[in-house]
Amino acid sequence: MKIHKEGRNTIAIALLLTGGLGYLLGISGFPYWLMAIGALVLLCFLFFITQFFRIPKRHKSYEADDIVCPADGEIVVIEEVFETEYLQTKCTQISIFMSPLNVHANYVPVEGKVLYTQYHPGKHLVAWNPKSSTDNERTTLVIETKNGEKVLIRQIAGAVARRICFYPKVGDDLKQGQEFGFIKFGSRVDVFLPLEAKLDIKIGDLVKNKLNVLGKL
Repeated sequence: MKIHKEGRNTIAIALLLTGGLGYLLGISGFPYWLMAIGALVLLCFLFFITQFFRIPKRHKSYEADDIVCPADGEIVVIEEVFETEYLQTKCTQISIFMSPLNVHANYVPVEGKVLYTQYHPGKHLVAWNPKSSTDNERTTLVIETKNGEKVLIRQIAGAVARRICFYPKVGDDLKQGQEFGFIKFGSRVDVFLPLEAKLDIKIGDLVKNKLNVLGKL
């Protein structure tokens, strides 16, 4: 396991804050039992911040038509929708809710070329609010496979997550399981698939990025 690059500054600030508060606690003159409780709280805070940015080692081989799970979390939506931003057609939308305890890096579900990317500033509604998909701060990525199928992936910031990191550019060639972004402190990832895609998941399933396969194109 390693720490993601997006967490280095945050963890450094947390270390300085924890160290400073720990020093003040040590010279405070409080009873030892109270200082011990305070030290435990500070260590828990540091652990809580650090685990947000953990990247466990995960390796798996994929078939060419596999739709790789892009995020850790729970499947909260599987429904037919009309995608209006880019695809302009009916799709199957899969939404994965990422809790603060999940790994927050996001990965490419299908191999192909980047056709479109867009960052949208917006609100910070709770991630399970249906309007979060269109009203919240978010990014959109569209990939075209070698067979001409288009898949749209959307990172959505929630009530806690206030920063989305996004790396691909139009024209990039992406591989299944390649990292494409990071949502600090979790939120939600939506995937819009062709209606013909065969799904292997259901609402309520707990999934892990790079390990689970959502279905096949």
